[in-house]
Amino acid sequence: MPTTVLVAPAGRRVGLTTACLGMIRALDRKGLRVAFVKPIANREMNQSMDLVALGAHLTPPPSISIQVAEELLAAGDDQTLMEHVVEVAAKAAEGADVVIAEGMNPESGMVHATRVNELMLKALDAELVLVAAPRSQDPVETANLLAIAARGYGALSEGRQVGCILNRVCIGAAGTPVEVETIGQAQGGCADCQGITSFAETEAAHRAALLVEKIRPLAIVPCSIDLAAPRVLDVALAIKARVLKIGDARTRRVRDVGVCAAMVPNALRAMRPGALIITPGDRNDILLAAALSVQSGTPLAGVVLTGGIEPDPRVLGLCRKAFDGGLPLLAANESSYRVATSVASMNTEIPADDPDRVERTMNFVADRIDLGWVKGFEHPARVLRLSPPAFRHRLVEAARADMQRIVLPEGTEPRTVAAASIVAARGIAHCVLLGNPDEVHDVATKQGLTLPSSVEIIDPVEVAPQYVGPLVERRKAKGMTIERAEIELQDSIMVGTMMLALNEADGLVSGAIHSTAHTIRPALQIIKTVPGCNLVSSVFFMCLPDQVLVFGDCAVVPNPSPEELADIAIQSADSGIAFGIPARVAMLSYSTGVSGAGEDVEKVAAATAIAQRLRPDLAIDGPLQYDAAVMPDVARLKAPKSKVAGQATVLIFPDLNTGNVTYKAVQRSANVVSMGPMLQGLAKPVNDLSRGCLIEDIVFTINLTAIQAQQARRKHADAAMTK
Repeated sequence: MPTTVLVAPAGRRVGLTTACLGMIRALDRKGLRVAFVKPIANREMNQSMDLVALGAHLTPPPSISIQVAEELLAAGDDQTLMEHVVEVAAKAAEGADVVIAEGMNPESGMVHATRVNELMLKALDAELVLVAAPRSQDPVETANLLAIAARGYGALSEGRQVGCILNRVCIGAAGTPVEVETIGQAQGGCADCQGITSFAETEAAHRAALLVEKIRPLAIVPCSIDLAAPRVLDVALAIKARVLKIGDARTRRVRDVGVCAAMVPNALRAMRPGALIITPGDRNDILLAAALSVQSGTPLAGVVLTGGIEPDPRVLGLCRKAFDGGLPLLAANESSYRVATSVASMNTEIPADDPDRVERTMNFVADRIDLGWVKGFEHPARVLRLSPPAFRHRLVEAARADMQRIVLPEGTEPRTVAAASIVAARGIAHCVLLGNPDEVHDVATKQGLTLPSSVEIIDPVEVAPQYVGPLVERRKAKGMTIERAEIELQDSIMVGTMMLALNEADGLVSGAIHSTAHTIRPALQIIKTVPGCNLVSSVFFMCLPDQVLVFGDCAVVPNPSPEELADIAIQSADSGIAFGIPARVAMLSYSTGVSGAGEDVEKVAAATAIAQRLRPDLAIDGPLQYDAAVMPDVARLKAPKSKVAGQATVLIFPDLNTGNVTYKAVQRSANVVSMGPMLQGLAKPVNDLSRGCLIEDIVFTINLTAIQAQQARRKHADAAMTK
């Protein structure tokens, strides 16, 4: 039987759905099967279902309408209402280990929310988790209010363990005062965050006060301006603005607001990264200054022109480069003061069409949830699945356990610089940016970043001479000369590869502005392949909604022979195992078993036999069609005796054409995140990026590379011990 957790509010606007999303993510990371249910709908807004579907890929059963609930309550028929609640929760619980049930929010004019939540707690025999947002209360006051709420449910008097999540906790509940600006930089909190040197002090004070009241603190979640930042399009809808230039209004976020009515030199102080500039529509000078600021590298969120005045088309023409670069331009009829007031008071709830904010919010809350509480739901006899959030979480945790030094030859490329900053902040790896230090810092500044000291910056021009001799030594059999080596080392990728060869770095990531061949060629020449392996191939980790699959090879080997295809299968299986994915290998073809014939099918059959002979410890089967490989019902018809069919986790494509087309089709059509390509077969990890990659893609490629480096070190150490 699954355990049900009722998540109930202790106050209004406490972020109840946010807490539920974070709990779902935390449980999912541990491989637990989580279900969500909102037994009774809200009267005002009922976004919970949409947000859970968007962020957790769950499909909860329909809620009981508030009208039906209130009719039954008015008739005094509580039991019938609870029977409906149990029925809805039972539908959600099918196949789940834990059911997160979101209680009713106290809305305007509603007097029965707490009573209904108490009835649901008993009807579902659920554990109780209260959610509060302390705001102005100090830790003792907050704990007292939560204890009162818990007693109202009868939970404490019955001896039940009551958990709580404190949401949007401001820094400033206790401690020694410090500068507000310092706290904002360190914590990303709101303007009310003031009063202590770190969030740890506030968190400790809240935990201590809660434990006195016998309430278990499951998470103390700090407030975050970044998480609350709406998109420019959300602002446009809230203030009923006209969109003059859409730009990146769907993705740019408003992290600051600047009302500009002063002369340009003074107005420039408001033009900071993420700022929404509000200015009268006839202030062409401010609009031009904002456009120039964007062109010089400051990523403004957007510009709002007020007073119902739109600029002269000639002025808009002068700003064209900024608009082409994505700067949104809005126009509002109200005054600048009214527009700024409307922006400040707009609804901060997450829109149901903002997947990026949902994802970041889920991770932000999940990172702070008590792991001991999560582990209490684990069942040791059950085989856990590896969902995409669990996979990503394990990647980060594994990299943090033994941080590696990853060299990034494209050190002045903006996305790479931003990724290095994120990697450092998350403690994933030690990044080394190759580039002129002044240029690197300039790129960072234009993005509003301050690179931490843990990010190394090395000028490849200065260090290149020290690698001339080692490069000549390694390539002398191929006719390498000092003069030729000096030319080769003008390329930062070759410099990074030599750092890798001389054990000055553990891995290399490149390709944001270079071709795959440009990235891989130096590695093939200098690093070479693992002993006993003559082939470099690749895999993608395909993060489907409910599990992660390995696709290989979709990026490197055009038309592998049977022997090479077998090698790719073995390499891909080992890569999957190394990253926590149980390897059940399907050798794909247009035919399953002996149902078809032809040269291509025979190649896959031969490769399957070779791979099975070389690695009898692996579950490998083929030829299999894609549907037979991944769909149990199809597998029962087409390959009933196969131990792989219907449950394959590693899918091997017969050639590059098939693999590349398939992975892109799945990625784009199903909106699936794909991590890779991750190269396999090299003696040391070198990984290639797509030239259209996002910052997050670079972060996870660095993460994958760091774990590959850990594995390479362990293999080298094991080999040394056996000699």
